Amino acid sequence: MKKQVWIRADEGDWEDKKERITGGLESGADCVLVEAEDVDKAKELGDIKIAAFTDNADTAADIIVIGRGGEGDGTLPLPVDMSNSRDFEQLATLRRQKKSIAALVVIQDKKYEKFAAAIGTECDYLIAIGTDWKVIPLENLIAQLQEKEVNIISGVRDPDEAKLALETMEHGSDGVLLDTANPDTLKKTVKLAEEAGVEGVDLVSATITKIEPVGMGDRVCVDTCNLMEKGEGMLVGSQSAGMFLVHSESEESPYVASRPFRVNAGAVHAYVKIGDKTRYLSELEAGDEVTIVNSEGQQRKGIVGRVKIERRPLMLVEAQSKDGNTVKNILQNAETIKLVSSNGKPVSIASLKEGDEVLVHMEDTGRHFGMKVQETIIEK
Repeated sequence: MKKQVWIRADEGDWEDKKERITGGLESGADCVLVEAEDVDKAKELGDIKIAAFTDNADTAADIIVIGRGGEGDGTLPLPVDMSNSRDFEQLATLRRQKKSIAALVVIQDKKYEKFAAAIGTECDYLIAIGTDWKVIPLENLIAQLQEKEVNIISGVRDPDEAKLALETMEHGSDGVLLDTANPDTLKKTVKLAEEAGVEGVDLVSATITKIEPVGMGDRVCVDTCNLMEKGEGMLVGSQSAGMFLVHSESEESPYVASRPFRVNAGAVHAYVKIGDKTRYLSELEAGDEVTIVNSEGQQRKGIVGRVKIERRPLMLVEAQSKDGNTVKNILQNAETIKLVSSNGKPVSIASLKEGDEVLVHMEDTGRHFGMKVQETIIEK
């Protein structure tokens, strides 16, 4: 699940708020928290989700935030009976009007933690802010609300606090509300959130058993909006049960300039692994999401900028994993096309030979419309 980054932009004059909102937009944040009167101005700055402190159901904000001026921030005393809570009453009124609601709770002590857990069962988002930031209240909230359909957004001030919040109890919070105007802090926190929301993929060594020309066919170059580094590429294969790590064209060549945004991935029929699913290379188009993988199995999101399908001479590459399973892919027959060797270094298919070891990803389940299924599927 993708971790969210919200930016707090509800304090100071408009220029201060505007700086935070534009910083969030430029950094790739998911949402900004603003005052009700700033919603329209915030929307004019760019396309980003807006959360606002208001009880007005007619607001243009995407998310209504309650709790300020009520029990959530300590303005009103906590009720003994939740039926007497102003925040719960406000939430119920907005819920009847089909609004997306976030409840703000400043965790001052154990009583406020219990209040947060209670109101968290009724809202879409729970913004939990610690007066003296600690992990324990967040751990308790995650444990109590893990079966509920609520996103826990933890208030943080820097990347270190964000990292703790996003990794607490393995699952971590669903996102963070970052209170800073520092552009570097914004960017670091967004990067942390992107990495925290993505699990690694298992890569194993497989031995090359066959490499031979197969004639002309249509191959796919995936040009992304992202620059890839040495060791990075995409998982591609003729069978979904096994895929090669096909290296990006990030290295210089005597024959052509580097294109670090490109993966010359294989023939049109091949599968490419995207998150937990697969797609055919021929289906990809501009704006689609792809998964970039490095030689350590770490993943990050990429965006397709262009797909080039051209007729080229093709090469069949087969390898066998240590458990005896065969992996196949059909790639363009050119020296710039590379796999990744077992030591993490790119190796051209022009120099590849039987007995060489390369990195592959193996799965023990089949695929139906790109999704894993537990059934017998034979692909040759």
